[in-house]
Amino acid sequence: MYDFAVVGVGPAGARFARRAAEAGHDVIALEKGEIGTPLACSGHVSTDLWEYVPDAAKSDLLQNRVRGARFHVGGPGSRSYPFYKREAVSNVVDRVELDRILAACAREAGADVREGHTVTGIDERSDRVVLEVSLAEATGGGTETIEARMVAGCDGPVSRVRRSLDLPEPEETLHGVLAFDAAPDDGDFVDVHLTAPTFFAWRIPRGEAGVEYGLAAPPSADVTDMFEALTDAYGVETDHFCSGAIPIGPPETVTSDRAFLIGDAAAQTKPFTGGGILYGMTAADAAADRIDPADPSTLADYESAWRETLATEIRLGKLIRACYSLPEPIQRVGLRALSGEIGVHMDRPSSFFSREQFRQLFS
Repeated sequence: MYDFAVVGVGPAGARFARRAAEAGHDVIALEKGEIGTPLACSGHVSTDLWEYVPDAAKSDLLQNRVRGARFHVGGPGSRSYPFYKREAVSNVVDRVELDRILAACAREAGADVREGHTVTGIDERSDRVVLEVSLAEATGGGTETIEARMVAGCDGPVSRVRRSLDLPEPEETLHGVLAFDAAPDDGDFVDVHLTAPTFFAWRIPRGEAGVEYGLAAPPSADVTDMFEALTDAYGVETDHFCSGAIPIGPPETVTSDRAFLIGDAAAQTKPFTGGGILYGMTAADAAADRIDPADPSTLADYESAWRETLATEIRLGKLIRACYSLPEPIQRVGLRALSGEIGVHMDRPSSFFSREQFRQLFS
């Protein structure tokens, strides 16, 4: 029997598998397809990412450095309100390669990482969790039963672990789409358009990898039409169209008797951008530090630890997002008043109240 079975080997699952294996636990991590595919989210992340990957991996991952963002109330031709730093505030990385490198780190730590393994059933018992697994033809086909003391659900916004164990759903799920223009662009500003209902559209320069265009909105909105309007306004043709769910708002609990959720499965995401890579890996570290697979009571310690670290940032992030729906005249006044050099960290809304930000705001 394994100590932990990890379902899903994205950033959160790979990070937890690595940390748990480093702590001496027997870990198996299961990915239903090929690690890193299909691409379902952007690779625009804060510079804190480099704390989680080997130093040697940076040259393989880094595509561009971003110094700020231009906010628009309208489309590409509308007035922009820049927010920036003198140094890089964020990086654009190869999102597929990031997953593969993090999974390699988990393997090197001793975790048994398997691709082509789809979890089809989960039976939570008093002393273990039993997983029924379907194997892809490339891995031999057939089915397999895997037992573990605990299961980590790191399987994304539409989590089978969460739904199989009747854990509560995220407060909200957005529909996100993105695609790429191959023309190189090493610009150091992203463009943000407050044109999608309750959220926004974006343009991200990715260096030699081209340009990423995307947007997110509630599922009831015609996201595809809005995306076509965005790319038409920029006058570009895109390919590699991707679509996926973005969970917003963690539920009241992300644990059961012998299971716990991490990352998108737990809606551990930034409400104001939808990004979850850093929040998910932060929660993965909390899980690895707090959970003892032989003691289910430690799941409560994980619940407390990740919320203590992220709850304030998520709550403030919701307030930022509420500004996306303000009337346009108010948005313009606020953007004009606040634009300029900033002292804000892109993953931490609380930094808006930092000494550095106040110094920049009143300079």
